[in-house]
Amino acid sequence: MLNKKITLESIPEPQVFERVAPTFLNAETIAERKQKLLQRMSEENFEALIIYADKEHASNFEYLTGFIPRFEEGLLVVENPEKFTLILGNENLKLCAHARVPADLIHYPQFSLPNQPMENEKTLESIFLDLGIAKKKRVGVIGWKMFTTKQSDPSTLFDVPYFIVDALKNTIPTECELVNGAYVMIGDNGVRTTNNANEIAHYEYGANLSSRCMLRAMNAIEPGCKETEIGNLLNADGQYNSVVTIAAAGQRFELANIYPTHKEIQLGEPMSLTTGFKGGLSSRTGFVVEQAEQLPDTQRDYLEAVAKPYFAAVVSWLENIKVGMAGNELYQLIEDVFPKSKYHWHLNPGHLTADEEWMSSPIYADSSEKLKSGMILQIDIIPSVPGYTGVSAEECVAIADENLQHEIQKSYPELWERISVRRDYLTNVLNINLSADVLPLSNTVAYLRPFYLAKEKAFKIE
Repeated sequence: MLNKKITLESIPEPQVFERVAPTFLNAETIAERKQKLLQRMSEENFEALIIYADKEHASNFEYLTGFIPRFEEGLLVVENPEKFTLILGNENLKLCAHARVPADLIHYPQFSLPNQPMENEKTLESIFLDLGIAKKKRVGVIGWKMFTTKQSDPSTLFDVPYFIVDALKNTIPTECELVNGAYVMIGDNGVRTTNNANEIAHYEYGANLSSRCMLRAMNAIEPGCKETEIGNLLNADGQYNSVVTIAAAGQRFELANIYPTHKEIQLGEPMSLTTGFKGGLSSRTGFVVEQAEQLPDTQRDYLEAVAKPYFAAVVSWLENIKVGMAGNELYQLIEDVFPKSKYHWHLNPGHLTADEEWMSSPIYADSSEKLKSGMILQIDIIPSVPGYTGVSAEECVAIADENLQHEIQKSYPELWERISVRRDYLTNVLNINLSADVLPLSNTVAYLRPFYLAKEKAFKIE
């Protein structure tokens, strides 16, 4: 256990930044992304990548195109530096002209919504034949999921619709190797797992926004408020959420519902809050109380039994993570200070994020994957102690070496100022000996108020 005393006391709130404009990905970044992917294709002997997208699973597609196909489906076929092809339905044809990489356009109306016109109808087999896919020796299919199962060959598991995989199998000869290629995007050395200064600035917008919303929502919690009133505060700027917004008081999942309702918040209830946008998620779990005496009788020791040990684990994570460490080293650190056998966390204690909330994670048992400069991670440790409400302070940070930090400081001085303010708060208010490699992208990293009604009190290291 962390050999530091944790106290719950009155401290100032972290500063939030209200008028941060989105940072767009520049042409140099898109060119770098393209080159990184082509390089990984070459290393893995892929002669073509078929990248699938729908609204919920579009990040690998969006990485180069800059857009998602919204309510339709789409494919991006990557063959070589000069050969990119977009296969789109009726209502996304216009977006090809705006794609961040030049691409040929093929209309495939079957990607459109039901009962829409099927003009220009053709089979996917004919499209793939026209593209010359049948002449390739190794083709990668990329949806959104990289399977890591040990019970079956993950390269043969495909997470894209059957009719697309079936068309590919009907097109290619038996000697062509068709494999799940998502690992070139999100696996070890995946092209999307690290970010340059421009990308970090791009994703910081969402991390700043989610943490700003979270603090606003926590400050508004009062008995008698409706879940929907708090849930409304967890959304902002008209941005698309990367997760389902959670504002849940008392017993959750009644009638299988996962959304905020008109249920009134009651004194003494637990409450969970979550919001997320591209670049970062903020999550909190605590009690609608002002002091420990208002906790349920069976959880009067909630702070000592669950909340403080969890905060100790978050502090250890922030103090020890560094560029170059193996994923297993960080995993084992959390196991040492917050044993799974006692606190029953079962997911990865940290994962990568970007356009989607959970990309993948290099942090798992026996992981030899190295944490690299430019990774954006969420601190995601989820205890589940029988008889106790959980606790959460999930937030977003980047890790960066001196070169990347210097580039951010030079190219994005306003971002660097926000990062510096956040680091100063963690170091001088919460008394966390923050790793030199950590760049907080969220405003509320490690800011944990277990009692929502004690609005001025949060955990800190004495």
